[in-house]
Amino acid sequence: MLRTPVRHSQWLSEASGGDVFLKLETLQPTFSYKIRGATNAVLKLAENSPDAAPALVTASAGNHGRALAYAAAAAGMPLTVYVPEHAPRTKIDAIRRLGAELRPCRDYDEAERRAKQHGDGIFISPYAHADVIAGAGTVALEILEDVADVETIVAAIGGGGLISGIAIASADHAEAAGVEVQASTPFTSSLAAGRITEIEVGETLADGLSGNLDPDTPTFDIVRRLVKRIAVVSEEELASAVRGTAQHERLIIEGAAAAAVAAVASSRLDVAGRKVVIVLSGANIDLMKWAQLSA
Repeated sequence: MLRTPVRHSQWLSEASGGDVFLKLETLQPTFSYKIRGATNAVLKLAENSPDAAPALVTASAGNHGRALAYAAAAAGMPLTVYVPEHAPRTKIDAIRRLGAELRPCRDYDEAERRAKQHGDGIFISPYAHADVIAGAGTVALEILEDVADVETIVAAIGGGGLISGIAIASADHAEAAGVEVQASTPFTSSLAAGRITEIEVGETLADGLSGNLDPDTPTFDIVRRLVKRIAVVSEEELASAVRGTAQHERLIIEGAAAAAVAAVASSRLDVAGRKVVIVLSGANIDLMKWAQLSA
């Protein structure tokens, strides 16, 4: 796991009227921020089980599974990963290469349901596990140290683990602002209803953000309490953000990371006059898809 750099974005500063920086989690060994939570969870288990290597199980759209497979392999812990059958091949192949057992499912909701029912192993949620949330929060701790007087930290929201960790870590120092995609808005819908509600999930470039919330997740209450702004972006805006990041920043990002960029670039999230850090959460996009979007 790396302490990742932050760099200024002239492109997004001019587009938004803010002073915008990028937190490059795309440089992590597994090319996403997920390695932070996965490593923290595995280290905690290793401390509590020094004489045994417990079996692990998880559900993942790809990045958490890859990160947990990386951490579990280093600790000698066997891992089973339930994945949506439509997950990007680059993510699935990486999980397999790291030695985890894969269990394909119809979609993410089924993967999470089956993983929780697996029975043989410790379930490590990609977003609802306390140690995973705490690991994600280290993103904000580094930002607060590296960017003086940062006012807003922007991150995409899927299950809410990243934004929850950021919101907790930055609560006394900076605003945590989230971004969902139109095809999957579990937080926007649930916050409007005042409780976790089931949504209809559509197809999206941001596969890592797609799916319903675990009814037992603590992230809903954390977000309701600490995250005051959530923007929603379209598929067209996601594609434009992937393309713009390649053209202006010379960086590869996946659809989930593009959500935060899209919200700032399109002013769906108003950051004018503010010092802002966008978390580029991952780079695990199939290269053929990336080439099509960036052409």
